[in-house]
Amino acid sequence: MSNDQEVPESQVETEAKNEELAEEAATEEQLPPEATIEELREQLAQAEQKAQENWDKAVRAQAEMENLKKRTQKDLESAHKFALEGFAKELLPVLDSLELGLQAATGDSPEVEKFRVGSELTIKQFESVFAKFNIEMIDPAGQPFNPEHHQAMTMQAVEGVEPNTVVNVFQKGYLLNGRLLRPAMVVVAKAPDKPAADTPSIDEQA
Repeated sequence: MSNDQEVPESQVETEAKNEELAEEAATEEQLPPEATIEELREQLAQAEQKAQENWDKAVRAQAEMENLKKRTQKDLESAHKFALEGFAKELLPVLDSLELGLQAATGDSPEVEKFRVGSELTIKQFESVFAKFNIEMIDPAGQPFNPEHHQAMTMQAVEGVEPNTVVNVFQKGYLLNGRLLRPAMVVVAKAPDKPAADTPSIDEQA
């Protein structure tokens, strides 16, 4: 190739620079316009608000999980404490029958004495098992009437006894871990009936 056909080096460099400038200009045309400070502030405020909302949601979710955990734990404890409730209720009539049979066992014969001894031992075994599982007997004779634990079958005027006092127990009550299994069936004392004020005395009638 002859020298007059060669492209001068300076021309090549100029063309390369022109191409580079053209590419930069095309790239700048594709870029979005720069955001203003006000727009950036607005975007920042929105981002902070969104972050606060997410934080509030996280705190609420944590609180709900904690409450659920406490409720579940309470339910498990309650189920454990009162799992024997139905079974204990079924045993109470059996114990009642033993006690009634013991009360009815009168006489001095050897057979009656053996029956009494056997019944007393069985009742003590019941009481021992009940104590083991926190089943507490309610035998409120001589105590003030408690409507939460006692059921009044009738009321009687009893001389020398404070009104609202339990004077007789038809049937003992029971508690399971403080919860009422069965109320005690009781007779409650009441104030003596006062004579009518307008009723004349015997001396006045004479």
